Amino acid sequence: MRVAGPVLWYGLWRRGLLPGGLLALILLALVPGLSEWAGFDVAVIPMLLGGIAIGYPTFVTMIERRRVTAGTLVVIAIAGSAYLGEYLAAAVVAFMMLAGEFLEELTLQRTRNAVRELVRLTPEVATVERGGAWVDVPLRELRPGDRVLVRAGQRVPADGEVLSGEASLNEASITGESMPVDKAAGAKVFAGTTSQAGALVVRVDRVGGETTLGRIIQIVRAAQEQKGATQKVADRFATFFAPVILSIGAGVWLLTHDLLRVMAVFVIACPCALVLATPTAVVASVGNAARRGGLIKGGVTLEAAGRVTAVAFDKTGTLTLGRPAVVAVEALGPRSARQVLEVAAVAEVRSEHPLGRAIVEHARAEGLVPGDPERFAMAFGRGVEATWNGRRLEVGNARILPDGDPAAERLAAQERLGRTALAVRVDGESWGVVALADAIRPTAREAVARLRALGIHRLVMLTGDHEVTARAIAAEVGITDVRAGLLPEQKLDVIRSLRAAGEVVAMVGDGVNDAPALVLADVGVAMGAAGTDVALESASIALMGDDLLLMPEVFALARRALGIIRQNIWGFAVAVNVAGIALASSGLLSPIGAAVVHNVASLFVVANSGRLLTFRAARPPRAPRAATVLQPSA
Repeated sequence: MRVAGPVLWYGLWRRGLLPGGLLALILLALVPGLSEWAGFDVAVIPMLLGGIAIGYPTFVTMIERRRVTAGTLVVIAIAGSAYLGEYLAAAVVAFMMLAGEFLEELTLQRTRNAVRELVRLTPEVATVERGGAWVDVPLRELRPGDRVLVRAGQRVPADGEVLSGEASLNEASITGESMPVDKAAGAKVFAGTTSQAGALVVRVDRVGGETTLGRIIQIVRAAQEQKGATQKVADRFATFFAPVILSIGAGVWLLTHDLLRVMAVFVIACPCALVLATPTAVVASVGNAARRGGLIKGGVTLEAAGRVTAVAFDKTGTLTLGRPAVVAVEALGPRSARQVLEVAAVAEVRSEHPLGRAIVEHARAEGLVPGDPERFAMAFGRGVEATWNGRRLEVGNARILPDGDPAAERLAAQERLGRTALAVRVDGESWGVVALADAIRPTAREAVARLRALGIHRLVMLTGDHEVTARAIAAEVGITDVRAGLLPEQKLDVIRSLRAAGEVVAMVGDGVNDAPALVLADVGVAMGAAGTDVALESASIALMGDDLLLMPEVFALARRALGIIRQNIWGFAVAVNVAGIALASSGLLSPIGAAVVHNVASLFVVANSGRLLTFRAARPPRAPRAATVLQPSA
């Protein structure tokens, strides 16, 4: 076991052993006759120990930073009580202050566990290929380009690409996604994720602090240190607070000449609760979001997110999945929609085109097994042609249709809805139409509804796509304000105009081509930021996975945090201090009572902020996956 250094021992002594020792000595001083037997008031011992423990760092701060702090008031109160011969009162004041610090530290320790939990996700060793054999080496020796083996039950040691093998990985630590993700050759993997089944050989791309997990740890640490506007105000207030209280104490002395009242004023007036009001809420909120795959970059971001009044969405990759999906199948004549889908899938089964792959995937999802055609050919600018069971199959756009074909109107109707429509023909006869569109993210509509439930009613969709497609998708997710056909710089103009109108604007995008808008907005939210440096750098909030519902939950968390901060400041800090000063000035609150009230208020602040660690906004039930519309035959 490594020997602890002087600093560690001092921290342990001050935070834990010292308060316990002071309490034991105070109880000892209460034993009848002990002070007479010892020849002095035994309460002097805990008073001196506590006074030194509080006075030394206070004195150092005054000398090095030339600043009067809250500890100054406590030192004066202890010294004044000692001057009056109230040794037990001075000892109790010191004990309450140090015990309060200790209990605050225990509570705040929970909020720091987010980083510790993330750090523990990285394994200490990695199985690396060296000289044709697999050997275990310390993680610090891992380098980009190394080949590592990840067995079932092991954690991935670095970011990289799968070279061979298949495995099911738990990526909850990075993306917040609770379901395992299947990985095979060519897939990206992240440090800290766990193989639940299977084994992978991975080429290392990034190690240590350059991995996605390493970046997350750095961002969370920085976020916990970053101060918000409210916290800065509280710090400034605390700086000027001590001179004001010293003036009040002087006034009480001039009016009452009662030094005990003055000491009680100094004890109750320490602004510990005020100083703790914001940072405890910020750290708890950052830790909460980090455990669920959301990175909030500090107090400034948290406060801005809590005041958001307008949200601008990028369309592709945010409200949609960024890939085509079959949304409707229409049959003509005596055929069924299922027959049309099967024929289209057979014609496209060898196609590498995204539309063709989407048709085949959808057919398989519907329980069909597309046969393999005897012949397949691409018809550039038209579609595909295939021969299957001696029949000629065609799937393509309007160019494959002869004049007056009944499928032409069906194609036009689907295209008016903003969809891509393909005609399906067999032996020169049109059997039906397959319509495709960018697949809408399953949670998009719920996410929009949740934002409205939070009181955010200004929702805008920004896209470079054409008007018809944009409005069709916006209608499905519940957004009415659509700005289509925008260039990247025009998206920036929309953000500027919203801010100029007094809105606090959040921009939600995929973090790559939306980076300028994410930076310009008051709050930039990047979707699916895992492994994306641009997203992590440009966004003020990064959602590591693709769960759009986490975005309104983060906003709900931020709003709750602002409410907690206001409760901490006005309820537990200002109100308690004002009432306590009034009671102490009138003689109704002794220095001991003041110490108890002061620390209880500080603990209430920490406990109140601690509720944010487990806060979860109520999620609406997820809507079922949208079914493909299978139209009856004409």
